[in-house]
Amino acid sequence: MSDQTRIRVLSVDDHPLISEGIAAIINSQPDMALVSQASSGTDAIQQYRQHRPDVTLMDLRLPDLSGIDAMIAIRTEFPEARIIMLTTFEGDVEIQRALQAGARGYLLKNMPPNEIVDVVRQVHAGKKRVPPVVAAQLAEHMSDEGLTAREIEVLRKVSGGNRNRDIADLLYISEETVKVHIKHI
Repeated sequence: MSDQTRIRVLSVDDHPLISEGIAAIINSQPDMALVSQASSGTDAIQQYRQHRPDVTLMDLRLPDLSGIDAMIAIRTEFPEARIIMLTTFEGDVEIQRALQAGARGYLLKNMPPNEIVDVVRQVHAGKKRVPPVVAAQLAEHMSDEGLTAREIEVLRKVSGGNRNRDIADLLYISEETVKVHIKHI
């Protein structure tokens, strides 16, 4: 596969062992190439500007600023940036903040490597991905704030990467109704 057709990935993590593991996983994929690595939020912003990767894997906790704040800075300058939060933290607040700030995925570092690269491919293809355990936790937290059963159902379909049109077909409702549910969520 030529370098022009590979998914170009930026990895942002301040732990050398994790960084090396991510690099090995990405570089072992025939359709991916690690274009750069960063170990801080400030460095991540600079590396993004320089390399313009297709997908960025961003640690949540970085030494200078949070991964979410780095993502916000990147997406302010590059709204099309596709960033996946890759973290050990499963907290409801972090998940919500990351997704509201524009994260296209939220992965846990304890996931198998094949699942991580599958999510990179899906996010590169324009989808959003959240693992079922994280989606369930998010839906559980959101339901405490008064979501209806249908809204929770729509949220689960969104977290599975479905488009509005697909959700409408799956739930036998109109696409406009899906949009209304998503707006309320």
